[in-house]
Amino acid sequence: MTEQTPAPETAPTTSGADVPPDRLAINPRSPFFDADKLRRGIGIRFKGTVRTNVEEYCISEGWVRVQAGKTMDRKGNPLTLKLSGPVEAWYEDLGEGAPVASL
Repeated sequence: MTEQTPAPETAPTTSGADVPPDRLAINPRSPFFDADKLRRGIGIRFKGTVRTNVEEYCISEGWVRVQAGKTMDRKGNPLTLKLSGPVEAWYEDLGEGAPVASL
């Protein structure tokens, strides 16, 4: 008989449903809009600071879009600024130990 070694302890794996998508927008006209995922609540950390005013984000490209004050374009949409830096996202409905999507 051969001796079996016990499997090393590892962190629990998370399914793809527990991690937010790479890119998401709050504008319904955007191709990256997903109402079901937005209903769960998405937390965004940009450059180490939790942001609540993000209009759109992309983790793999490392940017967020935020509203530029109360300025609107001629179609009534808010003007946005694209800021570059490290982005992390998580679902807020999972609580304190939620898995974070980052690069």
